[in-house]
Amino acid sequence: MPKVIGLTGGIATGKSTVSELLTAYGFKVVDADIAAREAVKKGSAGLEQIRQTFGNEAINDDGEMNRQYMGQLVFNHPDKRTELNEIVHPIVHQLMDKEKSRYLNQGYNVVMDIPLLFENELEDTVDEVWLVYTSESIQIERLMERNNISLEEAKARVYSQISIDKKSRMADYVIDNLGDKLELKQNLQQLLEKQGYISSINE
Repeated sequence: MPKVIGLTGGIATGKSTVSELLTAYGFKVVDADIAAREAVKKGSAGLEQIRQTFGNEAINDDGEMNRQYMGQLVFNHPDKRTELNEIVHPIVHQLMDKEKSRYLNQGYNVVMDIPLLFENELEDTVDEVWLVYTSESIQIERLMERNNISLEEAKARVYSQISIDKKSRMADYVIDNLGDKLELKQNLQQLLEKQGYISSINE
């Protein structure tokens, strides 16, 4: 019986790398970020709802969503963030469920790659939750380097989510990413062997 795994983490914990590795191991990954972009793409019903709710300023001249305008709007007005989520979230769930069902019907184990899985209380929509873990100090360091932002900005982004330590206590399995990419791959491999998804190298 194929399984549905919820993959989550915090900002800059290495979740994307784990997603790529799981794809290489034959899992099918359904990505929440891709579904979110699809939900508001040019010409979509979702984008039209956004225009009707937030006005023409929400759409660029080229017909795409004005991400800068919307980003500032929801950042400064939490009630607007709620309104936006009420439009986007149901469409994202619909798109992800459709993709998940297709893969399950084909007999694949499915990984639901959901950055804000705990924040949006989606743990009951998957069979088990796998969390990619690193320390907050490493998160901040990686984020500063990756996005070329200040220490204050990096801290603000990291602290806007449930802490990685709290998430690690809520998850079924924790994939350690305190070291380099090779160590991460080995840690993931150990979990996959332990859970019977792949055969042990030593067998």
